[in-house]
Amino acid sequence: YSGKTYLPVFLSESLSDVYYRNTPRTRREVIRASRVSGIDNASISQLLGDMIQQVNIYDNYITLFQKNFVSPLAGTALFSYRYYLVDSAYIDGHWCYKMAFKPRRKQEFTFYGDIWIHDSTYAVKQFEMHIAGDANINFINDLVLFQEFELTEGQHWMLAKDKLLVDFNITQRDSARNIGFFGSKTSSYRDFVINQPREKAFYNTPTTIMVDQAAGVKDDAFWADARHEALTRREDMVYQMVDTLRSLPVFKTWVDIVQMVTTGYYVHGNMEWGPYMSTYSFNQLEGHRFRLSGRTSNHFSTKLMLEGYTAYGLSDQQIKYSGGFTYMIDKNPRRVLSGSVRYDVEQLGQSQNAFREDFLLASLFRRNPADKLSMVHQYKGYYEHEWFTGLSNTFSFTQRSLWSSGRVPFSIHCENGDCLKHTDVIRTSEISINTRFAMHEKVVMGEFERVSLGGKYPVLEINYTYGIPGLFSGDFEYHRLQLSLRHWFNIFSLGWSKYSIEAGKIWGKVPYPLLKIHPGNETYVYDETAFNLMNYYEFISDQYVSFYYTHHFVGALFNKIPVFRKLKWREVAQVKGVIGNVTKENLAFSALPAGTYTTWKPYVEAGLGIENIFRVFRVDAVWRLSYYDHTNINKFGVLVSMQFDF
Repeated sequence: YSGKTYLPVFLSESLSDVYYRNTPRTRREVIRASRVSGIDNASISQLLGDMIQQVNIYDNYITLFQKNFVSPLAGTALFSYRYYLVDSAYIDGHWCYKMAFKPRRKQEFTFYGDIWIHDSTYAVKQFEMHIAGDANINFINDLVLFQEFELTEGQHWMLAKDKLLVDFNITQRDSARNIGFFGSKTSSYRDFVINQPREKAFYNTPTTIMVDQAAGVKDDAFWADARHEALTRREDMVYQMVDTLRSLPVFKTWVDIVQMVTTGYYVHGNMEWGPYMSTYSFNQLEGHRFRLSGRTSNHFSTKLMLEGYTAYGLSDQQIKYSGGFTYMIDKNPRRVLSGSVRYDVEQLGQSQNAFREDFLLASLFRRNPADKLSMVHQYKGYYEHEWFTGLSNTFSFTQRSLWSSGRVPFSIHCENGDCLKHTDVIRTSEISINTRFAMHEKVVMGEFERVSLGGKYPVLEINYTYGIPGLFSGDFEYHRLQLSLRHWFNIFSLGWSKYSIEAGKIWGKVPYPLLKIHPGNETYVYDETAFNLMNYYEFISDQYVSFYYTHHFVGALFNKIPVFRKLKWREVAQVKGVIGNVTKENLAFSALPAGTYTTWKPYVEAGLGIENIFRVFRVDAVWRLSYYDHTNINKFGVLVSMQFDF
């Protein structure tokens, strides 16, 4: 491809029946056969289907790698493209005109190429286009789109062939020794059946992509007959080549290195050792901390995963540990049973997106000492049940014992309010029901984990928790309800935005560690889901509303400035806030530590940043806009982070 030498490492084929209903809009795909070089995995087969990277030339914007590219047929395309009439000819018996197009300006998300238009219906007969060579996009040298349409039943122009070729680069694009890989996908469509609707029950399935049980056992004779187009000689040799490559020690070594860097685990036989960045860390409570951890690999089982670790701190001289299992009852729809036990330190009021307490970078880049940790002994079990793609429930039971530390003592007021009684441990037993709804969400599934690719609609989560007094020494009775809504979306060609809104309320008298401790950040590493200039334990609530909004301009402004255009830096802006309060009953129930407050007025912070520095780094300048009177705070901060983004 493009005059570059390459080694084939992966080839896959699939044969599917695709069904589509316009009202209500529903799509279903049944994979009848699949063939994957060197990999036998039903989850991989689902990725081979028709759903991945669909391009509609008639859309105003074509989304590629989370970027909105202006379509040459957009309503406002004249502002982005120049057009040239260059040819006319019969194609498959249809008289068509050929138009070439190219971008009007540099470094915008546009294409160049040519398109054939049918003379009487003005429909697209075929096109081929490349992304603009100077587009502000990472890790891609070139991307080629080709589509061909055919007239069906004399009135419907249907997509007959769809080709996608991407030239990915790992080193810089202009490097003398460019290292990268090609990704290529070719889809063909035939045997169209139009306006013969199926019954409603046909579409009422848990998943939109179904894989026949016999899909992976088709022989060569079947494929030779079923393929729409015969494989080229080079493609036909890939299956043998891939098996040979996978047996070479050098190739296996590179695969192991890439996997270790990207996942944090080193795979050896039935075990995955890691995460290696938690092998050593340090904090005020434990001093120097050493950890040995691992989990079983897919070689051990693709249904059952065992994991655990043991750790030791030189200062507190205590052994910490964790162990658990995950059992995959079904992968599609997802049905998971899991259980774990953990005895270790924990930073209460830390966001789910933050580094783990024992992550080495969290120890190195701190703006305050890690002296607010608490010891936690926890038993947890949960069952996740996905009803259909996008809707799932998780039922969990958690028993926790939480010990106080020097900076965060537990002091509960006596019933008459005249005294304080100190307690070393708080015990809770609770059950939770979580509901997650993500309409038309696309996911990439592994054997145990999966990654959301997002969707057109917001993701809604509702979580209800009940604290059961007396069960397994549970001390308190309470109800907790949390609702969250989050989504990301493109804004024309001006970049993309992400937002999150969360609301919650707690009923019942509980000590402050069981209230909502709003997520702070005491490191110099930017945390998108935390308040980066808020200290740990600084704000608590038993009813609250919080939000954050971030917009990535993807160079919409910097691309107009020559220096920044060459650097390919990108702008980002964000704002976050929370407001809430604590009822008089909970304020009177326990004594708050020094430096802990309620959010009776909004806490707000905002920031501006530059991302894509050397293609991986991001720097944010963040301003705190309220509560200046609190002690030991930062009104302004500069935070850094790493991100891999196209």
